Amino acid sequence: MTHQKWYQKTTFYHIYPLGFCGDLIGQRDSPLQKITEHLDYIQSMGFTGLYLGPLFESSSHGYDTTDYFKVDRRLGKNKDLKELIQKAHEKGIKVILDGVFNHVGRDFFAFKDILAKKEESEYTEWFENLNFKSDNHHHDGFSYNTWENHEQLVKLNLTNPQVQNHLFEAIKYWVDDFEIDGLRLDAADCLDMDFLKALRQFTKTLKEDFWLMGEIIHGDYNNWLGEDRLHSVTNYECYKGLYSSFNDRNFFEIAYSLNRQFNGDGIYKNYHLYNFLDNHDVDRIKSKLNKSTDLYPLYILLYTMPGIPSVYYGSEWGISGKRTKYSDLALRPVFDLERYQADSDFQDLPGLIKRLNGFRKQYKSLNTGDYSQIYVDHSHLIFKRETEDEIAYVGINASEEEFIYHFHVENDDQYDDILNDQKPEYTQGKMSTRLYPNWGSVIIKRK
Repeated sequence: MTHQKWYQKTTFYHIYPLGFCGDLIGQRDSPLQKITEHLDYIQSMGFTGLYLGPLFESSSHGYDTTDYFKVDRRLGKNKDLKELIQKAHEKGIKVILDGVFNHVGRDFFAFKDILAKKEESEYTEWFENLNFKSDNHHHDGFSYNTWENHEQLVKLNLTNPQVQNHLFEAIKYWVDDFEIDGLRLDAADCLDMDFLKALRQFTKTLKEDFWLMGEIIHGDYNNWLGEDRLHSVTNYECYKGLYSSFNDRNFFEIAYSLNRQFNGDGIYKNYHLYNFLDNHDVDRIKSKLNKSTDLYPLYILLYTMPGIPSVYYGSEWGISGKRTKYSDLALRPVFDLERYQADSDFQDLPGLIKRLNGFRKQYKSLNTGDYSQIYVDHSHLIFKRETEDEIAYVGINASEEEFIYHFHVENDDQYDDILNDQKPEYTQGKMSTRLYPNWGSVIIKRK
């Protein structure tokens, strides 16, 4: 029997600290303490992983790093992050941080040296395509590669051993001092592949089970996945299929993606992709859905499909948030648990997510089980997850009507519908699953 890695059975709570913590200087010694104070809440919800967005010194949104060795002064000090992760570990919660290695901000020390010394700087090889025969909108007297034409984000030359050493020293510091468990790699599709391979080799020397997950939006994820590259990537293909299958009442879309990715010969069946309904870059799922009652079967599907489920802070209460042409701050609000508990229209959604987190801890079939589709129509999806010693039958119902599906499974008292706390029904000796409106069913059998 193969040993389960920690990240195969972890459910993540995703926090964007510069939003979550708010402007709390004066109320606390460190805004990061707000996350530390909410660890009991995160643990009580059943999450076993915490993904913290950008934390290190930057000039604006956190992804324009200026110092990889110093916690952003708006959030607190290094000791505050150390305390946060230590207390998370005491509660059995793994912690991963954002690794922003593709680019830095213009206040990064090496870039500031170039601004001052131009061609005489010792750091001219630290940045990609630095050209002193050109100029930019800042009139620096030179140009450089950026991330998606944002001149505030200066592209690092990751093929330069000095740059690689600087970043690896930072990661070693994060592991040695903060004891982080892994990294989410920002803009992983832009990272040099040799750098990724070196990163995998290096982090294995720090922690054997150190987890690397990359932000990938388009393309064949196999380009980045592998024993010598990343363990996991963001599953944007299924993210799109999840919400649009509900909005269009077209479950054939998500069924196609799940089959393509995970069925018997699925192209990612050996990997655990990072699944989500929203994050700091996209509209809140509540704002994406045409019908808010779809939140319930949608979260059931998120937690039972192959991969690693992640919930973005506040969405467990069904909060809204849409980006505009001019700002995405609405996606990254201050976390206000008391207000959510008082005002949310979805008071039973956190309870569902807590139960689903519990299922992922208890049932191996929902973490590592093989995937096979059983039935699909416009509003219903039924599939099986199976390990050598456990079977899970999952049914999702996005319609307003009750739906009953008859399995070709003989009467067996060992089946339990754990989501609905009942035994499956049997019709002429065959098992039936009753899918209640806007809900689902999770039937488990230990072999």
